Amino acid sequence: MADTRRWTIIAALSAAVAQPSAADTLHVDARGKVPTQETGYLKLGTARAPDGATIGINSQYLTLDGKPWLPVMGEFHYVRTPADEWDAELAKIKASGVDIVATYLMWNYHEETEGRFDWSGDRDLRAFVAAAGRHGLKVFLRLGPWVHAEVRYGGIPDWVVRSMPTRGDDPAYLRHVERFWAQARAQVGGLLWKDGGPVIGIQIENEYNLRGPRQGAGHIATLKAMAVRIGFDVPLYTVTGWDATVYPRREVAPVFGGYPDEPWAKTAKVLAPKETYAFRFGSRVSGDLGAQTRGGRTGDADGDLAHTPFLGAEYGGGIPTMYRRRPLMQPDDIAAMLPVQLGSGVNLYGYYMYHGGRNAIGATTLQEQTAIGGYNDLPIVDYDFQAPFGQYGAANPVLPAIRPFHLFLQEWGGALAPMAVRKPDVVPAGPGDLATPRFAVRSAGDQAFLFYNSHIRQYPAAVQRGVRFAVDLPRGRVTFPATPIDIPAGRYFIWPIDLPLGETGARVAWATAQPLTGIATPQGHVTVLHAVPGIPVSLAITAARVRAGGARVRQEGETFIVEGLTPGTRAIVEVVDRQGRSERILILTQDQARQVSKVTIAGAERLVMTGNEIAPTADGLHLVSRGSPAFSFAMLPAAAGTTASLPLSRGDADGLFVRYRATARARRDTVTVTPLREAGTAPPVRIGGPAQAAVEPYPESFAASAAWSLAVPPAPPATEDRRLVVRWTGDIGRLFVGSTLIDDRYYDGRAWRVNLRRFDASLRQPLTLSILPLRKDAPVYLDTPATVAVGNADQRATLDSVRVETDYGLDVRFGGPTQR
Repeated sequence: MADTRRWTIIAALSAAVAQPSAADTLHVDARGKVPTQETGYLKLGTARAPDGATIGINSQYLTLDGKPWLPVMGEFHYVRTPADEWDAELAKIKASGVDIVATYLMWNYHEETEGRFDWSGDRDLRAFVAAAGRHGLKVFLRLGPWVHAEVRYGGIPDWVVRSMPTRGDDPAYLRHVERFWAQARAQVGGLLWKDGGPVIGIQIENEYNLRGPRQGAGHIATLKAMAVRIGFDVPLYTVTGWDATVYPRREVAPVFGGYPDEPWAKTAKVLAPKETYAFRFGSRVSGDLGAQTRGGRTGDADGDLAHTPFLGAEYGGGIPTMYRRRPLMQPDDIAAMLPVQLGSGVNLYGYYMYHGGRNAIGATTLQEQTAIGGYNDLPIVDYDFQAPFGQYGAANPVLPAIRPFHLFLQEWGGALAPMAVRKPDVVPAGPGDLATPRFAVRSAGDQAFLFYNSHIRQYPAAVQRGVRFAVDLPRGRVTFPATPIDIPAGRYFIWPIDLPLGETGARVAWATAQPLTGIATPQGHVTVLHAVPGIPVSLAITAARVRAGGARVRQEGETFIVEGLTPGTRAIVEVVDRQGRSERILILTQDQARQVSKVTIAGAERLVMTGNEIAPTADGLHLVSRGSPAFSFAMLPAAAGTTASLPLSRGDADGLFVRYRATARARRDTVTVTPLREAGTAPPVRIGGPAQAAVEPYPESFAASAAWSLAVPPAPPATEDRRLVVRWTGDIGRLFVGSTLIDDRYYDGRAWRVNLRRFDASLRQPLTLSILPLRKDAPVYLDTPATVAVGNADQRATLDSVRVETDYGLDVRFGGPTQR
């Protein structure tokens, strides 16, 4: 576990002084040269696809077709989602700005019984990889054989664990690994990058820090050689680099991560401020990421700093709910990590998880559990993870908060990737310093981005008063904004310096608004920025002419200062360069920016602004409205020839956008709730397991559960999906069809949402909901909202409400050319 005590004093002192701070001018020297890119250090596979496309890596960043590439990678476990949902989910993942989908190969899902392999149905790796490729996603296979993933024995089958040493060069173990990997390689035949397929890389093992006999870096070398021999010839080979990981240098590139909380921690108290919210100017290795084994000394990753880029594979897209700790994530808890990690030099932003799922039940249950020696207890079925897309595919509130950063990387990631990290003159004393401003700059030449964060989960940072930034660049100092500003607590953003505007010669010298994306329209290119709540928008633009209706514009030499602008769809700045070429800048509010996706429709890239979930289709767009029959979306640029599955009205122009609306016929279903039994007295929570902390109750303890019968009416034929929404308090909730467990949840304060389409065939009989009481003296961690709901009773098991929430679908087809 991470040593959370070391920051306790700093955190306490900082909390006492985390009040408005007179920041003066915040300075950083960004005049240094960008490090030279070293190539040829890593021993890699075939980088060129049959069509000539290439993927490469140097000491600083990844490349795509020889150009710097800073992609977004999202973890999605195919075996944890029904196969008939993969296409829809992958389409949504792609539309949300993800470039690469990562997935674990869980050995015990494919060879639960020795010699009997299952690559069918939900375990059909080939079908999943092919589907990802169809949706324009590249694929990173995390081969294991030990994967962790909060799965039983880290994914290694019971029959292997019982009969031989694992995670080392034991000959019997290696023979079984090779047989499994050979099966996996056959499944992806023709789907590797060199074949024209989407598989660009593989990860060897996971969180590997073992140093005993037949272990250590030599074991990773053995596994890589085995993978290559079997035929996994790919551009990239990686290992996880945290928690004292050991590996053979030059053979693999280390990847990194960080989480906003530690549900695997032993304590039932609030943790000290996490380092994931503090910029890094040295080691890339975060603290405790929940590895199941403990390394004896420093790992190998820091020794590779000069030779390998800063790649991320496990930045929390959410957090798992474990028995002893049940942190409740807010969108800012996840989104604030992006500017921090990108500003620290991350050149691949990988999420774990990006899409939640559920554990299968085979000959055994397949979740991690202390009863068989696991470090943690997890629900038998539920693996929602509070991820951007949850267990059933519905977007969680974090998705809109992170999507603007994905759009930024799609547009400007290639410029950011080669930029060096620049450390400010004054930096926080540590993660617990809540008073000192947290920021960094990445720059190359005179172009730069400034990264700032004052959101620290569960800790209030200081308001910074009277702030201006001074960034020294080769051509001189850039000081901005023109008028000092106050930065409220809880803000995080990326601001541009010397940002080119489309194909013109005009540039944004600086702005107090975050770049979002760019889009071509028949009237010319548009650069889109968005405001930061509580901070006035101002821009300095180098151009021949600048016009901004409703704003103040003044000229200082060759630069125009724009102030007093009110963000929104009509906040447009018109720019003309010295050659007469024009560009428009659109400044949205943050709420509007969080509704924007960039998708290809009718042969052209378009911005779609909507609160509905979207995914592009072959000839248009599919929208889902969760719980409401109303649809509203705006498009830039609009397309002609629009038809839809519902009556669709095209409204007037909303600034540069055109807005469309539709309404489905509403449906309401009533759940009949019948009490079956009252709760008994829950036994005291046991202390045990490797962590010597609270562990899940014995199966016999569930006899104390209260229970209810839930009769749900059958689904109408045209319904997109329906969701059972359960509001409850207790310790563990379980949902059954007859005696078959179909879902479960550790109480964490959230409503429990269970999509019903997967179980429609079973709804002819009532469901049974059971709730094991949560004792007042249970040594488990709950965030404040959940603690308040539990109250002061000796134990609590209540069913507060149950309802059915209906999803509605809208298909829009576009058959004509681009319009205004």
